[in-house]
This record gives sequence, C-alpha cells and structure tokens, in this order.
Amino acid sequence: MTQLRKGSFIKKAKDISIGGALALAILSAGGMISSCSSEEDESAYSYEETSYSKGIRSHIKEVKPGEFKITDEESVDAKQSVAIVTYLDGHTDSLNTSAAKALIDEEIRTNHTYVGHHSGLSSMLLYGGMGYFLGRSPGNVYMNNYRANDNGRSRGFYSSPATYDRSRSVVRQVDASRATRTVTTRPAGGRKGFFGRLSGRSGG
Repeated sequence: MTQLRKGSFIKKAKDISIGGALALAILSAGGMISSCSSEEDESAYSYEETSYSKGIRSHIKEVKPGEFKITDEESVDAKQSVAIVTYLDGHTDSLNTSAAKALIDEEIRTNHTYVGHHSGLSSMLLYGGMGYFLGRSPGNVYMNNYRANDNGRSRGFYSSPATYDRSRSVVRQVDASRATRTVTTRPAGGRKGFFGRLSGRSGG
C-alpha cells in the first residue's frame, strides 16, 4: 500500500513537472506573440524626399577632334534636361540624363585617374550643368566628389567667361526650384507572421 501510494505520488509529481514545462512554454509563446506584434511592426516610417522642378539644357560643341566646349546652358523643366552635342561634321546628338550618366560612369570606371583632366565629352557632361543636375539626385551624389576637386578647371570647359557666368546663374535657378516633402509609409498588411495572425485573431 505504501509503495503504491509512493508510486502514485511520484506519478503526480511527474505530471506536475510536465504541466509546469507546458506552462512555461505557453508563457514563452505568449512573450513571442507580444514581441512579434510589437509596435515596431505597425509603426509608420517617415523620410524626406527632395526633388527639383528645374533642370538644365547644356549645349556642347566639338571644337577639335575629340575636344569639346560648353557653348551655352539654360534652365528648363527638370524632365527636359538634356545635353545637345554638335560634332565637327555638323551632326548633333541629344543626350538625356540616362545617356549622360552612362558616359560619365564609363569614364569613371575606365579612366579613374584622368577624370576631368581632358576636354573630352565626358568632362563637359560631368563638370558642366548636366553633371551638376545629375549630382542633385541621391543616387548620383558620387559625382559631386569629382566636381568638388576640379580646382577651377571647369571654367576652361566653357567657351567663354560669359558662358561660364551664365551657367552659374542657371545653377542658382535649379537650386531655387528645390522642394522637400516628408513621405510617411506603413508596412503593408500591418502585423506580419504567424504570431501576428494569432494576436489579430484574439481581438476578434
């Protein structure tokens, strides 16, 4: 009888131990539910977005084989920014911002130490108004590192001092068109994951 009671008692103790483990597991799961459905998952995130309504149309002319000068720059709608290049043989090309960026990036990639030390088309694009406008974009700010270290060379890329001064005026117009707005976004679907779904159900 005593052994039976002892065995019965031991069995109950084991049951209590298992039950306690289950309780701990449930409590831990409850903690996970709280963690997975924290305020961070549902909070709104804000950031500043900068845009320019004004852009630059740059006129570039080949004056010698492979050598160019910027002959004029004017303020235009940002979406109409373009570099119009006139070659010695008389034909012209219109380079939009994507094409101009591609030529600049190619120059940086293949001719890193010589960037800005020649009068090629890529130098006109990078150190002229087009490069300035492209450098305003968050994805192109690396261009400003080259522009900042030109040590006055960019003046020589213009056909005359008057053209350079006019370009500075155009740059100021671009700067004046700068607009900043705060964008607020929230994760799509609110709470996410298995425990988030469980938490959502408990409220319904």
